[in-house]
Amino acid sequence: VLVCDVSGSMDCYSRFLIQFMYSLQNRLTQLETFVLSTRLNRIGHLLRGRDIDQALTRVSEIALDWSGGTAIGSCLHSLNEEFMRSKASSKTIVIIISDGWDRGDAGLLAREMGRLRQKAHKMFWLNPLLGSHSYQPLCKGMQAALPYIDHFLPAHNLESLITLCKRLSVLNIYSKGN
Repeated sequence: VLVCDVSGSMDCYSRFLIQFMYSLQNRLTQLETFVLSTRLNRIGHLLRGRDIDQALTRVSEIALDWSGGTAIGSCLHSLNEEFMRSKASSKTIVIIISDGWDRGDAGLLAREMGRLRQKAHKMFWLNPLLGSHSYQPLCKGMQAALPYIDHFLPAHNLESLITLCKRLSVLNIYSKGN
């Protein structure tokens, strides 16, 4: 399960990260992809087998709150209720790509991260800001999420995404049928 924040604070990374999601979606058949801002939108069907520019256009049309505010906790609540409850398995890996800047309730974010953690085999959080040597996860969203994360990694450039893929390969998600 791959969830990417496309709120205003992630704007300079969103297109690059959606291109990465497009590549993964077309390689891993069981991958479910979502974007979030103030709402959660399932986008996997928009990314499969399409031209990348066409896919980006379709995603931006469905995510009406693209470059808007951020409500990570309520979006994760939607993910837990509408997807994880019925579709998660003991092998589910959840990857959230976000800077953690959240306008919502940090308590809700922590509760929903806890629920996600119970369903997931592994939890990854990719933060573009982590690519800066001076970054510290001080915002309330990151503080609420950190206790539930197995792997906290940067996502600011191609090298950081290659590192993620190497970590995922150890978990055998690239085996046939995935």
